[in-house]
Amino acid sequence: MEISFVRPLTPKGTRTDEGIYHFIYFLSIRNPVQKENISPISGHHPPSSFYWDAFKTFFKIGAFTLGGGYAMLPILQQEVVEKKRWIPQDQFIDLIAIAQSCPGVLAANISIFVGYKIRKLPGALCTCLGAVLPSFLIILCIALFLHQFMDIPWVAAMFRGIRPAVVALIAVPTFQLAKEARITLTTCWIPLATALLIWLLGVNPVYVILAAGVGGFLYGKYIRPTE
Repeated sequence: MEISFVRPLTPKGTRTDEGIYHFIYFLSIRNPVQKENISPISGHHPPSSFYWDAFKTFFKIGAFTLGGGYAMLPILQQEVVEKKRWIPQDQFIDLIAIAQSCPGVLAANISIFVGYKIRKLPGALCTCLGAVLPSFLIILCIALFLHQFMDIPWVAAMFRGIRPAVVALIAVPTFQLAKEARITLTTCWIPLATALLIWLLGVNPVYVILAAGVGGFLYGKYIRPTE
């Protein structure tokens, strides 16, 4: 705790000067002015500053992420977890599973969760608007002039070059999330089985996530305590 005190400018050596000095000093100890300690993860942000900052953050994510979906994960992780520290890393991993299981766009679902966690419904509306507004405006402009873009060779070539980069953008956060999920030799069969069920058998990812959640609950409740 820091106490800022300025001695009054009165003639030195007088009783009035010393009395005022000690009286003000006494009041400064009894009623110190403390600065508010704001913790990003706990969500104690000034409302006005958070709303604008959250809108800008998710607007940037929605405007500069090509491909959508999982291609947004590296920027989402960097902005929401590492830079802004709105949610911790382990909660971000759980959020991806929840957002993927719910109807709607992945980025919009994550933005709603983050905004609601910090500022309830107004925060959720603000972050969701920032996430979906860029794509809405861009698609609206493309729809107005679509016939002029369809036959341009350099536009098609540009998107052919973007596709491999999107694959890399998806692969990097996948490995990072695998490290945070603490996948070991005894649990590596879970993501492998999940990938095979979705890829080869065409099982709906929602059913796979629900089955994994039930299996994890049963393991933690009945099997792990006996180990």
